[in-house]
Amino acid sequence: MSAPLPAVVAIDGGNSKSDLALVAADGTLLASARGPGMANAASLDVTLPMLTALIGQAQQQAGLAGLPVARHLCACVANADLPQEQETLAVALRAQGWSETTTLVNDTFAVLRAGLTACPAAPGQPRWGVGAVCGAGINCVGVAPDGRTTGFLALGSITGDWGGGNGLGRAALWWAIRAEDGRGPQTALAGAVAAHYRAGSVQEVAAGIHLGTIDKESLRGLAPLVLALGSDGDEVATRLVRRQADEICAMVLTVMRRLDLTGLATPVVLGGGILAARDPLLTARTIDSITATAPRAEVRITDVPPVAGAALMGLDHLEAGAEAERRLRAAYAERTGL
Repeated sequence: MSAPLPAVVAIDGGNSKSDLALVAADGTLLASARGPGMANAASLDVTLPMLTALIGQAQQQAGLAGLPVARHLCACVANADLPQEQETLAVALRAQGWSETTTLVNDTFAVLRAGLTACPAAPGQPRWGVGAVCGAGINCVGVAPDGRTTGFLALGSITGDWGGGNGLGRAALWWAIRAEDGRGPQTALAGAVAAHYRAGSVQEVAAGIHLGTIDKESLRGLAPLVLALGSDGDEVATRLVRRQADEICAMVLTVMRRLDLTGLATPVVLGGGILAARDPLLTARTIDSITATAPRAEVRITDVPPVAGAALMGLDHLEAGAEAERRLRAAYAERTGL
């Protein structure tokens, strides 16, 4: 008996990494591949070869090399926030001939769909709720029961965003060097930052970034230190974790107010690497702050990766049904041991 053919090629193009999955119409996970992030998705001369390579890896893994890729491609991409950026990338993806049809949306929609486990949609009705992602960056989108959507431009600090691995990492370095040189309060972040880079001092780390011997993007690796020290009671780290929770909450509640969802039993899905770590302080403050204003909100951290959400969106497009969703979720649960 021949293996099932892919119906969906799902792409989760995040800031720090890109995940791809080939999924059959019955929800069978046929293959997956991981590559670099899509920090600048509009750079087609970088993005398209990278996706071509990932598709080739996945097809090889599934024993499908040389065959058509899939019926539908669902790409959920970070940094594709402006309509013109989304259209440019969507046109480029369609031109590759990888699928008969193509959907391209912001990657936060993948997080939302990944967490909608108990929200079946009636025929012709949208799956609705609020999705917040806190990974390398931070973003939030919402879908109302009537299909209205809203979100944020989310281009970083120039659009009022703060947090994620990038924001927490930069803040950790800022407070660490001020502790070291005496301008700020003492914090265990000083020793932790220096140790993370195997440096003799935080000043040495800052000099390395200035001179280009340390990649600025590596600062996001300091985020787990902030979470750990916050849980240990370090005052500066605790304030940063609380600020992160408050930023997530501000986005979620703003989206809920825009869509008139604060009084409903609204699914609120949290995802991204920072939130998926399920840090006790960050998780508790985020949930408590959301439910203080929206007491009926059903807040949860998604237990499958965003690429699974992209695949589910693709299966929705093909009207694959509940059994296909169950099978795909089971495949990812088996991988993570959940």
